[in-house]
Amino acid sequence: MINLSLQVFCNRIVAAGAITAADVVALTRHVLPDGLTSRDEADMLIALDRVVTATDGAFGDYLTAAVVDFAVWGERPTGYINTELACWLVSSLRAGSGPSPLAARIAREVVREAQVSDEALIAFALSAKSVHQYTQNDRSFVKAA
Repeated sequence: MINLSLQVFCNRIVAAGAITAADVVALTRHVLPDGLTSRDEADMLIALDRVVTATDGAFGDYLTAAVVDFAVWGERPTGYINTELACWLVSSLRAGSGPSPLAARIAREVVREAQVSDEALIAFALSAKSVHQYTQNDRSFVKAA
């Protein structure tokens, strides 16, 4: 079940079209002071990253830390990313169209923090990293031409 204040927060952010540093402070202090408590909350913030392209860097830092903390230390068994959890993470981070740069970062950090990760998440993190490296190299080549 989604936290009503999180729903209101996300609606306001989508309407504004941007996530500011002040929004991140409000998110951490008032909306989710205890961090993520459900997969639905994580899904909502991951989707927010896709919808709102103008984001302060603090949002990426917060979302990465929050998803790592929830997935690795909040879900059971603690410290392990099993197949079921990996499938949820991959589907949420991929969202049908491939990972955003922040989603790729989240996947890498979850794998790095967990004691053991399912191979599906490891493969996703590695492929997401290579796709974004290729895209960044491709963009710099286009800019140089």
